[in-house]
Amino acid sequence: MTTSSSERGVSLGMPELPAPAYPDDVRTRLETDAREIIARYPDSRSALLPLLHLVQSEEGHVTRTGMQFCADVLHLTTAEVTAVATFYTMYRRRPSGDYQVGVCTNTLCAVMGGDAIFESLQEHLGVGNGGTTEDGKVTLEHIECNAACDFAPVVMVNWEFFDNQTPASAKRLVDDLIEGRPVEPTRGAPLCTFKETARILAGFPDERPGAVEASGGAGPASLVGLRLARGEAAPARVVHPRDGGPHDEPQDRAVHHPSPAEHLSSHDAPQDTSASDPAHPAGPTAEEGE
Repeated sequence: MTTSSSERGVSLGMPELPAPAYPDDVRTRLETDAREIIARYPDSRSALLPLLHLVQSEEGHVTRTGMQFCADVLHLTTAEVTAVATFYTMYRRRPSGDYQVGVCTNTLCAVMGGDAIFESLQEHLGVGNGGTTEDGKVTLEHIECNAACDFAPVVMVNWEFFDNQTPASAKRLVDDLIEGRPVEPTRGAPLCTFKETARILAGFPDERPGAVEASGGAGPASLVGLRLARGEAAPARVVHPRDGGPHDEPQDRAVHHPSPAEHLSSHDAPQDTSASDPAHPAGPTAEEGE
């Protein structure tokens, strides 16, 4: 008895079939949007990045069909488009969830508890890095630094900030996303789906009421250098120890007492961050070599 090459899982090296085309109505709609995007650039190929976001907004990830579309409207080869689509991590190459939950595991976030948050979410959701829940709601991944170190540890959902997280708060966050309960970012625009986010990144206006007016900038610690560069005097800040122990305050320095409306960072005052979570202490648990 003999078995075929396909039954043995052996590839014969046959070329991949051409990508299927978009339905006529979808292609017509995307071509209209693509012309608007391309018109913004003196060189049409400069529109490739936003066009990839555009096709990602259609299917939730960049498919072979989407890359072929980009190649067609920009008069590029599919190899040129693929090289860009596979270089940037914001372009998904496989189906993913409505909500991309990214846990920063770079140095400061990791020290403050990012690794513990990521591990707890993997266990809670039953998925690994890059995995998506069975209901298609949440995709979990660890992400690189998002320049929010003064709010560490940070979790992002569709690129919106959720600051000063703990394993417990992160699990509540993903549960709310899965159950469809309202979720508000710590700062920035209201949360929307990944497809909606992709369309905004393609350069189309966010038409949701109040979304554009929503504020959310860097924290006080992040802006000190900018203020000094502008010649402004940075406000004095005396940080109280987390244990509430005695400390000396110079008599000639004003103590900054944050108002309730001020968004503190995890390094400004005692808050419920992972550093204060007894179940997940920050820092290494053993010396190197132990």
